[in-house]
Formats: sequence, structure tokens, C-alpha cells
Amino acid sequence: MTESQSAKAAEAESEEYRVSALELFFDLVFVFALTQVTALVAEDLTGLGLLRGLAVLMAVWWAWVGYAWLTNAVPIEDDDRARVVVLVSMAAMLVLGLAIPHAFTSDGVLFGVTYLVFTILFLVLYSVSTRDDPDMNRAILRLAPGVLVAPVLVAVAGFFDAGEVRAALWVIALTITFVAPIVSGTGGWRVRPAHFAERHGLIVIIALGESLVALGLAASGKELTAPVIVAAALGVLVLGCLWWLYFDVVSLIAERRLHELTGQERNALARDSYSYIHLLMIVGIVMVALGLKKVLTYADEPLSVIPAVTLFGGVAIYLLGHVAFRWRNIHTLNVQRLVVSILLLALIPLGAVVSAYAALAVVAALATGLVVFEAVKYREPRKAIRHGY
Repeated sequence: MTESQSAKAAEAESEEYRVSALELFFDLVFVFALTQVTALVAEDLTGLGLLRGLAVLMAVWWAWVGYAWLTNAVPIEDDDRARVVVLVSMAAMLVLGLAIPHAFTSDGVLFGVTYLVFTILFLVLYSVSTRDDPDMNRAILRLAPGVLVAPVLVAVAGFFDAGEVRAALWVIALTITFVAPIVSGTGGWRVRPAHFAERHGLIVIIALGESLVALGLAASGKELTAPVIVAAALGVLVLGCLWWLYFDVVSLIAERRLHELTGQERNALARDSYSYIHLLMIVGIVMVALGLKKVLTYADEPLSVIPAVTLFGGVAIYLLGHVAFRWRNIHTLNVQRLVVSILLLALIPLGAVVSAYAALAVVAALATGLVVFEAVKYREPRKAIRHGY
């Protein structure tokens, strides 16, 4: 890269802008995909059903991640051609979402093909938009083979009736998807910290919003007795705690850490903290959504195994994501969140013994206790972080 090109790239990277209306519009199809994942697992409350749901969620997540990097590096709001490509991508994602409930049966090929179309559109738009930035253009071309193989394998899996073959192809596809960004390296990418952090913060809110919708729909089908109302309120309390734990100071510290770094160090942190570790948080939230939905179904009866796993384990996985996020960003261990996550995992068998309402109350108490503990113990550091001094 010439000196003038380097200067131009540095200037572009330092230019910050907010998440656009088009990006928010694009994310709405991701909301639909999340609801479909929840529905997929809800219809098959077995270990295999949960694994299938998580596999689909991972595929959808990595599809979204590609566009998050694209819109962070290349402003698309003012480019009519880019707008058209993004809108077509939304149509592909919507069809992909429609195929999710039968992604491992009758709609496996449709799921794989729309996944492939979605990926190709992302690669074409990214490569065309970065023609004036050779380093970034080479970076996307390095990544292209890895991200193209996965949807092809998923589509091929749809042609097989044998569950073992399908499962093997899915495992290979997801493994390649996870490994490809690491193998291709971090050189050449551009990260605008404020926009990147905001975009991922918004996707956390979107996932929490989907959980609220799942809770509301489950409650709306019940007679509004006092236990149902209390359970709905406790569900909102749990989701509110998940929101608090991320947006109180965690998101602020992470964004400032991104600002402090430059070049490949910043790129690696963005990839690890947001593309990889945020997946744990999204998985946790989606599991919680299913758990909350099933609490209102089981009511005074104990939860079965998978709903108990999703309710307790979902919050635990979300917290473990926070522990990993903090470790990757500032290399310190969040002991209290680690302890609560371990406690939640240990309490999963409790969900199969006490009533579903009581299980939800236990989860709500632990989540609330964690928020209160941190708010009191770290009052002054929190204040300093939130006010920037």
C-alpha cells in the first residue's frame, strides 16, 4: 500500500458514525430468525433438538456477523447499489428464517441455498466496496473460501436422509465457519470502535427483545391469574438483569478498550470479543427465552430436563460470556459472575423438582442478587466508568 493509500485508510478508520436506519432495518430479519430458533427447539424438547437449535443459531449468527463487519468498514446508507444488495440479503435471510423449523428435514436444502445466497451477496458487496483499499480487499478475498464452504456443505446435507451424514456435514460446516476468520488473519481489516460496539450492543438488545416477545406470547395464551402475572413479572426482571449486566459498564469498557488499540491488535480484539464471545451471550439469551416460555407452560409442575437446562443454563452461559469478554478485554476475572454461573449450572436439577414458577423465582433471585451486589460493591468505580473519569 502506498503512503497516500495508508493515510486514506487511517482516515477512514478514524471516521466514526452511528448505526444507520438501514442496519437496524436489516437486523429485524435476525429477530425473526431468533424466534424461529426458539420455536424449533420448543417443538423438540430433547437433547438432539437443543443441539440442532444451537447449530442453526450459530449459522445465523455468523451470517449476521459478516454484515456487521461490512457495514462497519463501508458506510452503505448513501450508496443506492449497496442498499439494494442489503435489501435482497434481507429477503434471503427471511426465507432462511422460514426454513429454520425444518432445516434438518424437508427444508434442509432451502436453508442451505438461502444461506449460500446470503453469503455470496455479502462477499460481493464487501469486495466491490473495498476496491480502493487493497489491504481490505485482500482480507475479504482471503476469508471468502472459508465462509463459502460452510453454506455449500449445509445445502448438501439437506439431500441426505441419514441423520448421521447430515450431522457430520453440519459439524464440518460450523467448524470451518469458526476457524476461517482465525486462519485468514486480522491484517487488512478496518474497525470503527464506536460503531462496532454499538452494533453489537444493539443485537444484544434485539435478542433480549425477542425473549420478551416469547414471554409475552406465552403469557397471552394463559388466564391472567396472580401466579401467571407474577411469573411474567419475574421473567421481565430476569431479562432486565441481563440487560443491566451488559450495558451498565461492560459495554462501555469494551468500547474504550477498542479505541485504545490500533491495527491488527484492534482487529483481533474485535473479532474475539464480538464475533466469537458475543455468540455465547446470544446463545444464553435465546436459551433463556425458551426457558421463560416453558415456565408458563409447566406452571405449577416441575420443568422437564431441557426447559430446566435452558432456564438455568441460559443465564449461566450468558454470564460465562461476560467472564470471557472481560478476560479478553482487560485480562481480569469477574469472580462474582463466574460463581453465579457455576451455581446456576449446579441448580439445573432443581428445576426438575420444584415447580416451574419456583425455579423462575430462584433464577430471578440470583440474577437480581448479582446486580445488587455489583451495584453496591463497585459503586464508585461504576460511577467513574459511566462518567468517563
